[in-house]
Amino acid sequence: MSGDKPVPEPPTFPGRSWLLPSALLDPDPDHDPGNGHPGRPPRRTARDWVVDFTCFLLAVFIGLLGLDTVRNEPDLPQAFAVLDQVLGALACAAVWLRRRWPVGLAVAMVPVCFVSNTAGGAGLVALFTLTVHRPFRYVAWIGGASLVLNPLFFWLRPDPDVTYLWAVFLALLLTAAIVGWGMVVRSKRQLMLSFRDRARRAETEAALRAEQAQRLAREAIAREMHDVLAHRLTLLSVHAGALEFRPDAPRAEIVRAAGVIRESAHEALQDLREIIGVLRAGEPDDAGRPQPTLTGLDTLVSECREAGMKVVLDQHVTDGAAVPASVGRTAYRITQECLTNARKHAPGAEVTVTVAGAPGDGLTVRVRNPAPPGEVPHVPGSGQGLIGLIERATLAGGRLDHGPEQDGGFGVRAWLPWA
Repeated sequence: MSGDKPVPEPPTFPGRSWLLPSALLDPDPDHDPGNGHPGRPPRRTARDWVVDFTCFLLAVFIGLLGLDTVRNEPDLPQAFAVLDQVLGALACAAVWLRRRWPVGLAVAMVPVCFVSNTAGGAGLVALFTLTVHRPFRYVAWIGGASLVLNPLFFWLRPDPDVTYLWAVFLALLLTAAIVGWGMVVRSKRQLMLSFRDRARRAETEAALRAEQAQRLAREAIAREMHDVLAHRLTLLSVHAGALEFRPDAPRAEIVRAAGVIRESAHEALQDLREIIGVLRAGEPDDAGRPQPTLTGLDTLVSECREAGMKVVLDQHVTDGAAVPASVGRTAYRITQECLTNARKHAPGAEVTVTVAGAPGDGLTVRVRNPAPPGEVPHVPGSGQGLIGLIERATLAGGRLDHGPEQDGGFGVRAWLPWA
């Protein structure tokens, strides 16, 4: 059943996961829910360790370049130079925390880089990490603050080898390059995540479509079982009841009733085997014996008459053989179900079956019975037969209505398209 069907697991990226960044393995690139631990990033992959170590080496390399500049700065107190180097070392070590706290690290790097020249490499790595892992509004605020402070930094601590304007321009150019690179990486990751989400939705939709198709097939088989077996079993019930209440009936009548019971039981068993075969083998509904058509109404009415029913068949069809198979089968099943209901709820009443139609006008089926001649014991039923008939007619492109009539009888009216 659909309620017991497990929800399909989200698809993973094909290939070796250790070659992918952990952000792509995380369901939300803008949050760090961790592997079931709130506030913790997902476990680093081998690629993440390589990238983190490379970023650390890059921060240390740029810090060493800044250290050479600090040593060549004139009029710089020795204590401040030591503080610059200590802050630079701490900033390089803090690079290992960039995945867990990208915003906090980037915010902390703004004042640290304003004080320490050797922390410039760590500041660039923090800004790149912020651009990759967070929306642009964070980058705009933090990167903008860094750009505003850069002119003041080079004014207070001018580079001995580069002019002031050139130093400010290089800082602006490097910041823009870092932000642009990070945005490209982020866009590529979001594109891959969108592909993953599309694959997840496609797999879920495919599973739902398969489940719906299976459910519709089972419903069709259930309708077929109801229509066929209900007719056969009511015939069995009628003849068995006749034998029970008339044990002194003539021998010929008893033999005839027993033959009908045997034949109906055989037909019911064969129908049941075919339906079970469809369930087991997954064959289409029209496998096995040929499905009934409109031309089979005469045989159906004859079976009911042999069971003791009073049935009048009135056909006004221009060419019964030209009726489409699906329309004829639907008309047959509607008539079969109506006769079964009349046999159960109005025993002894005369049932009138009227079938009329022509190409272009459609096929009309009317089945009615007057009120039963006597008291009828209550027959349990859920009304699923009539509901199934409405669904059959709707699926065939037609319509069906039913209900009691003024004389106390019951009528069913159906129209089916016939192009």
